[in-house]
Amino acid sequence: MTAQPPEPSPRPVPSGELRASHDDREAVVEQLRDAAAEGRIDLDELDSRLEQALKSKTYAELAVLTADLPRLDSSESRPPLVLKGGMYGASRGPGRWEVPGYVIAHGGLGGVKLDFTRAECRLTEVAVEAYGETSGVTIVIPDGWAADTSGMDPGIGGLRDKTTPDRLPGTPLIRLTGSGGMAGVAIRHPNRWERRKLDGNPTRG
Repeated sequence: MTAQPPEPSPRPVPSGELRASHDDREAVVEQLRDAAAEGRIDLDELDSRLEQALKSKTYAELAVLTADLPRLDSSESRPPLVLKGGMYGASRGPGRWEVPGYVIAHGGLGGVKLDFTRAECRLTEVAVEAYGETSGVTIVIPDGWAADTSGMDPGIGGLRDKTTPDRLPGTPLIRLTGSGGMAGVAIRHPNRWERRKLDGNPTRG
């Protein structure tokens, strides 16, 4: 029996030839609009580039459209947001705020509340390191966001995860680590009172 020659391995696809997603095209569209607002490109150029962006199928085609523009400040490269409960507590949200790639929360004596319900997040994943300590940490994420709490040490206070696994496409994953400490860490979606407040002030920052 004649041995069959091994089949050649598939050629790896260069990164520039990979297919772009709707989110990739939207990110370029947003960058082009910002560039026009800053006066970097005129309106005719903007229209032309927007048309090309919406028709682009690969990363390489999209990259050409922004090659002569400054790179945007990436949320991933920003320093971590550090919240310390201290004596009187600390919070971030529910007003609008831009989410960095890493958040550290120390409950301290006053506790910490981290509310993502109106946050602007361009990341697919956010690392949150939470330490419940004496008064605990509460994290609120919008419906459609999901959380991975497998790296969390519940400590004495425990971990209360009331989030649902139903993650909508394009929404961030909150990857939670740290320790529950004495008071514990809770992560959940908005409660009834918070939902009522959100519905009553849909655009308030």
